[in-house]
Amino acid sequence: MTDSELPRLIQQMLEPNFYPHPVEAPIELLQTHISFILLTGEYAYKIKKTVNFGFLDYSTLEKRRYFCEQEWQLNQQQAPELYLEVLPIIEIGDHFQFGDEQNNVVESALKMRQFPQENLLINLFNQDKLTKQEMEDLGNVVADFHFNCPTNDDILKFGQIAQIRHSIDGNYQKTVKYIGCCQTQEQYEQTKQYTDQFFETHKPVFESRIQNRWIRECHGDLHLKNICIYQDKILLFDRIEFNQEFRFVDVIYDVAFVVMDLEARRRADLGNRFLNTYIEQTGDWEGLQLLPFYLTRQAYVRAKVNSLILDDSAITEAQKEIAKQEATQYYKLAWQYTRKSLGGIVMMSGLSGSGKSTTARQLSKRLNAIHIRSDAVRKHLANVPLYESGGAEIYTPEMTEKTYKRLLELGLLLAKQGFWVILDAKYEQQERRGEVIETCHTHQLPLQIIECTAPMDILQERLQQRQGDISDATVDLLTSQRITSQPFTDSEKNYLTTIDTTQNIDQQWQKLY
Repeated sequence: MTDSELPRLIQQMLEPNFYPHPVEAPIELLQTHISFILLTGEYAYKIKKTVNFGFLDYSTLEKRRYFCEQEWQLNQQQAPELYLEVLPIIEIGDHFQFGDEQNNVVESALKMRQFPQENLLINLFNQDKLTKQEMEDLGNVVADFHFNCPTNDDILKFGQIAQIRHSIDGNYQKTVKYIGCCQTQEQYEQTKQYTDQFFETHKPVFESRIQNRWIRECHGDLHLKNICIYQDKILLFDRIEFNQEFRFVDVIYDVAFVVMDLEARRRADLGNRFLNTYIEQTGDWEGLQLLPFYLTRQAYVRAKVNSLILDDSAITEAQKEIAKQEATQYYKLAWQYTRKSLGGIVMMSGLSGSGKSTTARQLSKRLNAIHIRSDAVRKHLANVPLYESGGAEIYTPEMTEKTYKRLLELGLLLAKQGFWVILDAKYEQQERRGEVIETCHTHQLPLQIIECTAPMDILQERLQQRQGDISDATVDLLTSQRITSQPFTDSEKNYLTTIDTTQNIDQQWQKLY
């Protein structure tokens, strides 16, 4: 579509003299299937398109104004720096301008602070500038956001299977017309069959999510195009305002959007770093039982959104071709997520400071595994903030027993769901190692044991220099750990790999995987 084919209002908003402030010409126009966004330099203006997709209805002036105000309000929690005000647009003769509610209002505009487009996470990613540290930071930001997201009895109702199914089925109904264009009949049927069966086999999980109040007023559209870095802060913006079904959701729904977006771009390692950081902060390891389901759902939604672009007369043919290709890729990804994978358990072992967590983190990247640290499990059990030192009461034999029991329970739970799980603890006692080995045998799960080693002086130095970590281990524990550590038996050695953490760990992995 050329500029002359755009709505008259948008044509005028592309002119610098439309604005009561200096602009950077030429004004840039961005489009989604539901909005026009005009970038003027210091400010950006969003105009909602006159569309009705059923799940979203902007068909009247009153609805567009209402949802502009909703969007402004909802995004105050995470991005108040960006969301400034809602402005009425009036028409005088054949000329549009910003006005007030007393005149002939013909449209509403959401005024936002414009940030450099290169600071969008999607653009950082495309420039190969998105780092693992930023993924950790994002995991912490989203965990904190979800902690502060409200919930109540009305919101919790949206966690009921009937409610979730309504949304899922709506996606399938909206995309039947794209079979043969962007997805195959087989992909459509098998993806739908997977979600239908998941509801049947995971009823207790969905019910537990409601009981444990994990259904909250979340973001609803948390992918790389809706996250930016502004003034050295990670901001989550463009929170779903148009449909409560997409915002009153399980927290894992939001998490899955980020993970799926990165996996779709072939950077599962970044998604893994984000996921493990988030889950460790929240302690919501049980929620991962729903991750495959929501990965499928989010990939399918991205496919649907790209499919809808094909019917938008305001989109150019070149843009439609790109949307078609992306829709095809996302439909395929949604289907791939439905394929059952085989999980397993990796048991770490080694003294404090031996590099277990560093090694496990690198291995989790290679296996796309869930990394569960005993330090995090222990503190979540004791309701101690992760980065606060725990008192002697959380290191009693009874608490240690609870910690290892919980580790194994989580490992078994998630491995049976198809995840590789890394149990990151000392596992210096043959009895504790034996419990893991027996569990894997009973449930026919693959097992690996990774022993991390380093000279005693290196262990001492590492513990003395350790800062900003959730572990409370100190140098004075090393002697007793060394005395109580039991050697690996011949049967244990069948699963054992020893890693010298004073050497290049990546090179050692390359020889193994």
